[in-house]
Amino acid sequence: MDLTPPTAIILLTEGGWETARKLQALYPEALIHGLAGRVSGADITFQQTAQHLQELFKSQTPIIGICASAILVRCLAPALKDKLVEPPVVSVSEIGSIAVPLLGGHHGANDMARDIAEHLNGTAAVTTASDLHYNIALDSPPPGLHLANPEHMKTFTGNLLAGQKVKLLGESDWLSNSDLPFAEEGQLTIEVTTRDIKGSPDKLVYHPKLLAIGVGCERHADPSELITHVRENLKENKLSPLSVGTIASIDLKSDEHAVHSLADYFGLQPRFFNAERLEQETDRLVNPSDVVFQEVGCHGVSEGAALAAVGKTGMLILPKVKSARTTMAVAIAELPLEPERIGVPQGKLSIIGIGPGQEPWRTPEASQLIREATDLVAYGLYIDLLEEAALGKVRHDFNLGEEEDRVRYALDLAAQGKNVALISSGDIGIYAMATLVYELIEIEKRGEWDRLELQVTPGISALQAAAARAGAPLGHDFCTISLSDLLTPWEAIEKRLKAAAEGDFVVAFYNPVSKKRRTQLHAAKSILLEKRPETTPVIVARNLGRSDETVKITTLQELDPETVDMLTLVMVGSSESKVTSTNSGLKNWAFTPRGYAGKMQVTKKETEL
Repeated sequence: MDLTPPTAIILLTEGGWETARKLQALYPEALIHGLAGRVSGADITFQQTAQHLQELFKSQTPIIGICASAILVRCLAPALKDKLVEPPVVSVSEIGSIAVPLLGGHHGANDMARDIAEHLNGTAAVTTASDLHYNIALDSPPPGLHLANPEHMKTFTGNLLAGQKVKLLGESDWLSNSDLPFAEEGQLTIEVTTRDIKGSPDKLVYHPKLLAIGVGCERHADPSELITHVRENLKENKLSPLSVGTIASIDLKSDEHAVHSLADYFGLQPRFFNAERLEQETDRLVNPSDVVFQEVGCHGVSEGAALAAVGKTGMLILPKVKSARTTMAVAIAELPLEPERIGVPQGKLSIIGIGPGQEPWRTPEASQLIREATDLVAYGLYIDLLEEAALGKVRHDFNLGEEEDRVRYALDLAAQGKNVALISSGDIGIYAMATLVYELIEIEKRGEWDRLELQVTPGISALQAAAARAGAPLGHDFCTISLSDLLTPWEAIEKRLKAAAEGDFVVAFYNPVSKKRRTQLHAAKSILLEKRPETTPVIVARNLGRSDETVKITTLQELDPETVDMLTLVMVGSSESKVTSTNSGLKNWAFTPRGYAGKMQVTKKETEL
């Protein structure tokens, strides 16, 4: 599982925007980081360049700086400690003509510089010796191949550049197609193997990702038991953990903590097969079990999953081994495993509030979950509001009023192993879709839904947006009331209105009116007027965060419900709420005191006494 943070494109001046946009097209997951006061419109803004760059570097974030190389060198110099763990750092000229890999050359910077140069029709200034002499970066193997002893690379490369020959043990097209000086009697050795062997200054060891570990376990098995079980059996059979390319199991275990912990241990995402697919491997099982078949619908989980992962050309090399509550088996593939092509992952449903819709008011977590999603499910307008963030995603548009269909579809889609984002404007947990997700899961108790990974992320609600635009009306106790009686009887709504009036809460009204509901806001106004002054401030906010946004401050007496529609939030102050003005009276602001000013005055008097 790739845990690398999104690439950071560093922009220090407005003049680099064209290059930045081209780089973001090359690396869609990348975020543009702009220097405050000099760059506007960036995904992330920073104040101190050196501090920000060092924080990115320490978090292993790939860095592309659209600036002079010297700036990156001076800023990052205090953070340089271990070249074996440094992320790629590339300097790109403002017009994109030169790309210079400064750090992490063999951790992706050299390849990144070449890709950037090709994309921008520029030049990559790669100076790494092994790249230039032998057309290969030995400490930057391709996916599916892992260097076991990078600590010996410096000495090995020095001897290689001094003229020593290399003996190759094992097979790798990446190595064979290079210009390395191979010889059967070479003084240096490169070995490609799944065996757990040690390297040395004269021997580099590469482990191909050929091993698939199939696992099974009892429900709620201890993760440490499964991890220990796998580690001990790999060691006993002299198999390298670095050659493990996938962790696989039956889909009934897709939410099993032990299986996910084992995959995390190997830096992988577990993959799952249904019982029908595993049953196809029955003829290749060493330990078929009728008991297992009766329980889950296939004759073997750990052996079956391992074999299904490596395909028809692979073979079982370690049959099922049991611990108290877990099982494991190992199969070997003919070619390095590509986990994303094996089975399906655990399905994920991200339940996301995007706020009013505009990107600056969207939380970084919401943006990250949208980036990770394969499918977007929402009322079509909400997906439109995502603009570029929706590009490359599979859209599933629904109309208003299809909320239950929308949630069912999202749950079913995630149950297929998809990473699904269910999206709503505002906060998805406030009068929105999140509660319906859990209601349906609770009512229907479908196993495939129960095994999903669920994550709710908040958004800026209309309540917060209106308050921020109008000043600080939520400075003291407040409540929200939906005036829609489609799901809640009017009698219940009326009871809550009277309680809010009696309690003197600031009240935010959601769903104040619709084409068919025209009386509720009138009734709410009358109820509140019984308990608070006619001059009570009222905020009427429409289309918050959008180009046609309007925010008006009026009074409870002057509030005209007939001017309000479904795109409007109405917020009524408490009896303590006030209106003040700035800009010589041109701008009005609503606020609700909490008593700080009064407390300060009392404290001042006590001090004077």
